[in-house]
Amino acid sequence: MAKTTIINFQFLLPFVIFTLLALTVAANDEAYPTTTTAPDCSLSDELLIKPARREVYGGGRIFDITHQVTVDLPSYDTEGGLLGQFLRLPVSMKNGSFCNISEMKFTTHTGTHVDAPGHFFDHYFDAGFDVDSLDLDVLNGPGLLVDVPRDKNLTAEVLESLNIPKGVRRVLFRTLNTDRQLMFKKFDTSYVGFMADGAKWLVENTDIKLVGVDYLSVAAFDDIISAHHELLRNREIIPVEGLKLDHVPAGLYSIHCLPLRMVGAEGSPETMNEIMISKVKTIYLLYASEEVLQCAYA
Repeated sequence: MAKTTIINFQFLLPFVIFTLLALTVAANDEAYPTTTTAPDCSLSDELLIKPARREVYGGGRIFDITHQVTVDLPSYDTEGGLLGQFLRLPVSMKNGSFCNISEMKFTTHTGTHVDAPGHFFDHYFDAGFDVDSLDLDVLNGPGLLVDVPRDKNLTAEVLESLNIPKGVRRVLFRTLNTDRQLMFKKFDTSYVGFMADGAKWLVENTDIKLVGVDYLSVAAFDDIISAHHELLRNREIIPVEGLKLDHVPAGLYSIHCLPLRMVGAEGSPETMNEIMISKVKTIYLLYASEEVLQCAYA
């Protein structure tokens, strides 16, 4: 099996990478394959063009299934239902500094993110069951991407009908949310999610420990508290929310999800340190803001 070179983005962006990748990625792959030369950071009149964002790499071996953090992301806790301005540049070269340093402000449940037990249980929050306590063995390994019947929430009946085999520990559920492109609109309470009976059925009848969904909440709005309680009560299941699944075929993948280790936080975007290649396809999450990094070299 060929070794794989994965660029460590942690020094650039403290955010998610939850990608899908199959077999090998050549060691000589370029960080920015749309450009032929590294950008020149010296003063120049040359027009620099940002490479187009890609979601599929290596002919379908890598899929980026995270959403960019933009002002147009849906947000449940803002007046207009959208994230709005979240990024500022307090240290700027245009204002005489020797470098640019951005500052971000948004909740830990923005865009593609994970939930920790302390999100809906205050005694877990006080006891330190934060993102830093999540089990990396659960967050990384083989799993399934499945399609949910498009006219239904995730109820016990729907979960049973999916016939997910025993032993499967990680499942990403694609729902009507993806078809409706809800992650590209203001916050909408009509999204599809787990009902309390569906969450309870999953806990009691499957081996699933990582639950991925395609909207900001794993729980349907009408059952937002009770469904979260069912999933988080035993501190064994990790919800991954806000996935971008419109461009990924259903099937078996090797899932790799590494949240930012924020001590005391009940939720977190994610980041990547390194990735091991498996014999099945793989999913990563690359969480990126719109800020242009013009002078980044592999």
